[in-house]
Order: sequence, then C-alpha cells, then structure tokens
Amino acid sequence: MKEQLEQIRKQTLDALGSAAAMPELEELRVKVLGKKGELTALLKQMGSLSPEERPAMGQLANAVRSAIEEKIAEKSEQLKALAQQAKLQAEAVDVTIPGKTQKLGHEHPMNIVLDRIKEIFLDMGFEIIEGDEIELADYNFTKLNTPEDHPAREWTDTFYLTEDSNVLLRTQTSPMQIRAIEAHGVPIRMISPGRVFRKDEVDATHSPMFHQIEGLVVDKGVTMADLKGTLNTVIRAIYGANTVTRFRPHHFPFTEPSCEVDIQCHKCGGVGCPTCKGEGWIEVLGAGMVHPKVLQNCGVDPEEYSGFAFGMGLERFALGSYKISDMRLIFENDVRFLEQF
Repeated sequence: MKEQLEQIRKQTLDALGSAAAMPELEELRVKVLGKKGELTALLKQMGSLSPEERPAMGQLANAVRSAIEEKIAEKSEQLKALAQQAKLQAEAVDVTIPGKTQKLGHEHPMNIVLDRIKEIFLDMGFEIIEGDEIELADYNFTKLNTPEDHPAREWTDTFYLTEDSNVLLRTQTSPMQIRAIEAHGVPIRMISPGRVFRKDEVDATHSPMFHQIEGLVVDKGVTMADLKGTLNTVIRAIYGANTVTRFRPHHFPFTEPSCEVDIQCHKCGGVGCPTCKGEGWIEVLGAGMVHPKVLQNCGVDPEEYSGFAFGMGLERFALGSYKISDMRLIFENDVRFLEQF
C-alpha cells in the first residue's frame, strides 16, 4: 500500500503541475479525492491491514492527501491570477485611440417654430401662460359663449372623459382666455401654447391631436386695427416681409366680429395644389374681437374694456415655415425626415 500511496502522490502532483485551466484542475481533484477517487478507494482498504501497519499507513495517507490538497489550492490561485490577467488584457482600453463621435440630436421643427413665435410675442410685450389639457366644459364652451346646441359640443366632435359631458380633452386653447383673466385680471396681453384634441380625420392638414397658440389682448381702446396689425406683424416675422395674408369674415361664439386668416400657399404661390386643396390659400388661424359676453363672464365691463383673441395652428405654421406638404410627416418620427431641419 505504501508504494501505491507514493505513486498516487507523484502522479497527481505531476499532473497538477501541468494543469492549464480550472476545469482540468477540478477534474484531477475529483479523480483523486472524490468519493470514487483513487486515494479514497485505497483508504477503504485500510481495514485489511494489521493493527501494527495501520498507524503508519494512516499517517502516510494523510500526508499524501495534505500534499495533494495544498498543491490543488496553490495551483487554483495561480490559474485564477492568470485568468484575471488575461481578462484585463482582453478588456484593456487604448486611451490613445480617438473616441467614437456621439451623434447629437436637435430640436424638432415644431419646437423650432414654437420658440420663434414665443420670441416674437415676448418682444411685443406678451406673457406666456400654460394651461391644462384636461378641461371643464364650462371653460371650454359655456364661458366662451358657446351654446348647448353648438356642433362642437357633440360627442362626434369632442373627446369627453365623463358621461355627463362635463370633463373633456380641450378642443382649443381658448379656455385660457377665461382662466388668464380670472387669475391675472385686466389689462392683459398673453399667449398660451399647448396641445388640443378633436375628432378630426387624419390628412395632409388635419390631425386629431394638434397644437394651438391662443392669444389674448384686453385693454381700454383695443380695436380691430390692433388685431390686424399684430397678426400681420407676427405672420410676416415668421414667413417673410412679402407674405400675403387674407382676412375673411367668419363666426366664432367667443368673438364678434370674427375672422379667419389665411396665407398664400407656400407650395404653389396661390395657383392651387394638393397642399392647399386647390384654393391657393392656407388657413393658419382664427381671430376676432372678444365677445362682450365673454368679458362679462370674466367679470370685466365691456363698456370700459375691449380686446381681441386669436388661435394659431402651430403645425400649419411649421408646414409653411419649412415648405412641408403633409402634416403627417411631423408626427411620424421618421429620422430621415427630421434630420433635414
């Protein structure tokens, strides 16, 4: 048995010395020290030795086991260190190599136009006031002098959030006329940009969600001439000094008199094309003098104060600014399209 123990020690230590990886080391450990290993099997034969031989063989067997276990532990540390070194070399970063260029984004064309419009109005002394997208029908319709039987109040036109038609996604930014006067009083000069929602079909110039910029001026002695001068100044600041505008009579419940403002089509120059639906003009906003009843609903005396209001379609201003023929391109998030701006 002594010769067998010495042979196991020599063969195992030699094999451990040449082991090149952790799996190989584990395989040798199981082969020698495992439940069915060579050393384990040999120790099971200790019972066949005489009482005089057992102590010496037991001592030798323990020495062999200890030597093998120490070698395994030593080799394990060596292999772990080599693996760590190889990993560090593989993951090394050459700091002298030029870095990868990070592609930066830029503002969406809608935001570019919105910021430009804000700057124009700020330069004219207007204040910017934000509003909520979920609105009460009282502010969205009733206080704006919109009668109960008005088509805009139908469920086919408006996204109502309650069955009693009291809460809705605002169909316009016009409720900010009421809320701004209630909060700030008069005189007032403000714009309120934001998203609005209507049950419109999607086409080149319509979307169920779009952006408006509500404007309101209330003071003593405000006239229709102030309205036209303000809007022409803004439109020409955006589209250029030679932009042709057209004011058409219209009707809005919250203004009297009312008008719609068109610009000559930027695609065809007024000849007629699919973008302007053959009309040569593109409607960009509705406006008018604030209705006396709206002022009264806000606690303002219409005999003392007058004002004008307007609602601008931001998407349509973006279409005209960048000669975009289809509003849907703005919302499709096609990088190939957006990279042009």
